[in-house]
Amino acid sequence: MIIKGKSFADDRGSLFFNNDFNASQIKRIYYIENRDTQFIRGWTGHKIEQRWFSAVQGSFTINLIKIDHWEKPSENLPVLKFELNSENLDILHVPPGYASAIQSHHENSRLLVMADYALGEITDDYRFPINHFENLK
Repeated sequence: MIIKGKSFADDRGSLFFNNDFNASQIKRIYYIENRDTQFIRGWTGHKIEQRWFSAVQGSFTINLIKIDHWEKPSENLPVLKFELNSENLDILHVPPGYASAIQSHHENSRLLVMADYALGEITDDYRFPINHFENLK
């Protein structure tokens, strides 16, 4: 689900905001910068944790798959595709149960990631080879 951000500009400059985003569950934040625009970072999934993504520089495609079996997921699961860019402060909420694959579209793009568990609080990282799912295009 995308939580839409907004912006305002006047002679002083610009303001980007997202008044509909409730950050009360956030315990950790970090940035992702892919090494280049051809690289797709993924698949990383979380059975318990939620994530929120926002492009703070450049733009990204965020591919999501709802995992059916965590030990051996089906290869033909449908892929949900979301586009985020830094021209607004849209935030993509990813509930528990999904894996993501992330691709930037511009050099030096930066993706803010927010999580609802602190680092080391739980063990909830599931990684799958990027070519495991046949529907990623």
